[in-house]
Amino acid sequence: MKKTFALLLLLVSFSLVSQTELPYKEIDSLILKGRYKEALYKLNSFDNSLLKNTTIASIYYQLDKTKQAIVYYEKALEINDDYKTKVLIGKAYQKTKNYNKAIEIYEGIVKDDPQNLLIKYQLGKLYLSKRKAKKAIKTFEELYVVDKSNANYSYQKAIAFAMVNERNKMIDSFLEAFETDSTHVKSIYQLANSYYKLKDTDSTNIFLNKGLALESNHINLNKLIVNQSYRQKRYKETLKTLKKLDSLTPNQVFVINMFGRTYYNIGEYEKAKEYFEISKEFDRKNFKTYTYLGHIEMKLENYLKAQLNYRIATFIGKIPDKRDEEYYGIGHANLKLKKPKEAIVMFGIAYKENKGNHKALFQLAQTSDDYYKEKKKAYEHYSQYISQFERMDPELTAFVKRRIKEIKKDYFLRGEKLED
Repeated sequence: MKKTFALLLLLVSFSLVSQTELPYKEIDSLILKGRYKEALYKLNSFDNSLLKNTTIASIYYQLDKTKQAIVYYEKALEINDDYKTKVLIGKAYQKTKNYNKAIEIYEGIVKDDPQNLLIKYQLGKLYLSKRKAKKAIKTFEELYVVDKSNANYSYQKAIAFAMVNERNKMIDSFLEAFETDSTHVKSIYQLANSYYKLKDTDSTNIFLNKGLALESNHINLNKLIVNQSYRQKRYKETLKTLKKLDSLTPNQVFVINMFGRTYYNIGEYEKAKEYFEISKEFDRKNFKTYTYLGHIEMKLENYLKAQLNYRIATFIGKIPDKRDEEYYGIGHANLKLKKPKEAIVMFGIAYKENKGNHKALFQLAQTSDDYYKEKKKAYEHYSQYISQFERMDPELTAFVKRRIKEIKKDYFLRGEKLED
């Protein structure tokens, strides 16, 4: 009798489960065949349940109607605080860039289940998105303790250290990622870039070579080759890599500008001019394009054109941009055009824009010296030069000291007072 009752109970339970599962199997079949409108229509007639709401949510999620998906995931969670649904709604919030809500969901999951490393990893990346560097560092350190085979944990930790300007810890973390996985190109690039900024040529080259051996067409690594070779004035290598980059990513502003700069530095001014003229169209806000066009016209002895380009550069460049190079260029063009008084004004503005520009102060002093019969202003500028830049350029310093001595002597012989 007991066996018969148990058998009947099992059959009833199986029947109830089948009645629940069969309609959803039909829904799954419709979704699989892409008939989502029909699936949604049928689902609307079903009783309210966790499964109904999560199924509707999953359809909307696949359709990239993520906000609607979230509405139904929320309804599902009102019925049952379901683990899987919390994971899914967290991903949905992450997809809609509602990072605060996603963090809130993921923190709850990780608190209840610290072993969910996938969610914890996403949580760490969300902390980075919200610039919560300390929380990110702690999260990735904890992940690394559990799984030392995943280089991404160290890589992301390095990014977090960069946010708080911990350069040494950042580099150590990138090295840790590289030691974990010697094929981790993202870390290799960051190491090459970090050592490039530190002007550590040997270390830069080591990681550049390792990275390019793994991925020869890596855009950022090739850009770094361009910058490294350009810095070292190995212009043939710079041009070779630029041609490679141009074939990989045509019409990229960085490539166009570096072609222009490189050709300028090897004296091929017409070629350089061609590239900077193209750059004007692609990068209208970059005032340095006009600066280089000014330099080129100076080399070609087209002084009026040079002056025009420098003036355009000063107009496009805005504070906090330093435009001393451009004002200095206008001053230099004015000298060539036999307009020393205008040149003096421009050299003065150049020095005012950048008090560290020793050439601007020198030219201000020398041009004042040449133009004005009265030498007090020139003497004042020369004295300022010695006070500020005595060790900057031995040749210029020797000239300035000689003129100071000569001006002092001249005023003494005339019996005139030079300084108040």
